[in-house]
Amino acid sequence: MIDVPRIAAGLVLSTVIGAVAYRRQSLDLSGWLGAVVTGTLTFGFGGWTWGCVLIVFFVTSSALSHFRQAQKQRIAGEKFEKGGRRDLWQALANGGAGATLALVYGLTGEPTVLLAAYVGIMATVTADTWATEIGVLSPHLPRLITSGRVVPPGTSGGVTIYGFGASAAGAFLIGAATLGLMAVEREIWLPLLLPVALAGGVGGSLFDSLLGATVQAMYLSPTGETEKRASREGRAFPLVRGWRWMNNDMVNFLSSLAGGAVAAGMYAWIAG
Repeated sequence: MIDVPRIAAGLVLSTVIGAVAYRRQSLDLSGWLGAVVTGTLTFGFGGWTWGCVLIVFFVTSSALSHFRQAQKQRIAGEKFEKGGRRDLWQALANGGAGATLALVYGLTGEPTVLLAAYVGIMATVTADTWATEIGVLSPHLPRLITSGRVVPPGTSGGVTIYGFGASAAGAFLIGAATLGLMAVEREIWLPLLLPVALAGGVGGSLFDSLLGATVQAMYLSPTGETEKRASREGRAFPLVRGWRWMNNDMVNFLSSLAGGAVAAGMYAWIAG
């Protein structure tokens, strides 16, 4: 059922949160637009639990992106495709699948399996962001997920114990937040959401690393392998591996779908 007041509330809230994030340089103007679109749909059709979980992801991820930002820039800044300010495509890559699921959830009678899928999606994007922001600070060099070969910090497909622990913590937080919020909003207690979030989030994050190590587009810059297509001056870098269309935003989007599928499948299997 379409809840017009809730949609309006979602529009206002996502606009205000986006404005604060823009002022704090966590979003650029296009990212602000993306936050408004995804936030309005998620709040309006999913409900307060769905919307607040989106806020949990956004606030914690933005805070971590500013944590030791200068140090992370020195360590691996040249390897990442984009900086700390999220743009429209990043907002859609992280929140678009969840917003679409919220729309379906609200229009189809709110089946619980879709909530589980949403939890898996949000657990994945949170787990992946936390793993990236914390993993790059690891005192030990990452290893490529496919071969175990030691690679420089920030290399797509590289994993560390720090990053894995951060991904598990982020996924668990999303599960715990959803569990608590559902208990408050709907007076429904769904403890299965905790293992579902953990499995979906960690699984989706590892799938992200697998894509990064195999098919993500990587280019060769004067400083080494990078996700960036070109230099700041506009000079194009040659493609050295991966598919040209498989950029970091596409990897994030596909891994969120994978995490959602793992969570939904696990919930359906156990609950059914």
